[in-house]
Amino acid sequence: MTDQPHTVDVHFDGDKLILEEHRDEAGPFYTFPRTGATPAPGSRAALSWAEALHARIHPLGTAERVLRTWSRGRPPRGTAPHHDPTAVPPRRVRAGCVVIRDDHMLLIRFEERGTHFEIPGGGVEEGETVEAAAVRELMEETALRGTPVREVARTWRERGRGHYFLMATEGEVGPAETLDNHGGRPEWVPVRDLPRTPLWPRRLSWRITHWHNEGWPEPAAELADSIHELDRPCRW
Repeated sequence: MTDQPHTVDVHFDGDKLILEEHRDEAGPFYTFPRTGATPAPGSRAALSWAEALHARIHPLGTAERVLRTWSRGRPPRGTAPHHDPTAVPPRRVRAGCVVIRDDHMLLIRFEERGTHFEIPGGGVEEGETVEAAAVRELMEETALRGTPVREVARTWRERGRGHYFLMATEGEVGPAETLDNHGGRPEWVPVRDLPRTPLWPRRLSWRITHWHNEGWPEPAAELADSIHELDRPCRW
């Protein structure tokens, strides 16, 4: 049982989103004010679109909803549901692998019910670390030998949590018929094309392109995600 609010205030001052600023061991993070509550003295923060994109904003589900709408040029105002997918224990934990060579990223292409792509990875087995799962899944799905360099993102969706690692790799991608991809096949996609690629996790498509060009996040980004609207270009 928690006392989390059912709604939060979504307020803008001009073109900046008004939030409450906090700090933990990883640095600053932000929250939406509880509906009707007065922010604590000195906690008010005003974030531009560019700042909000890369800020740690909680609850993650509410932040996803606000950023999605804001990305379409319609900044939401008023109240929004409090949605915190991190508050529910995950039924499944996934380890994913970000593999980039020569400005191309390795994805798994699926053709069932239309084309979409996924980042290589899979479920963490009992007694296995997420890092070990990433190494194992990469070998099973691509035949590449991988070493985690850093964790770049954590995503939450429908009682599932994902850990995504930038990987250093050796070897070459194996023949599709020798790999365990549940009907998919590996494909190298230009990093610049990821925001326009029907890629899941959706929230990582634009971000990986940005991080590849501008630097990887520290600490890892925290994002809510969904499997919906994979065909819509992503810029949030």
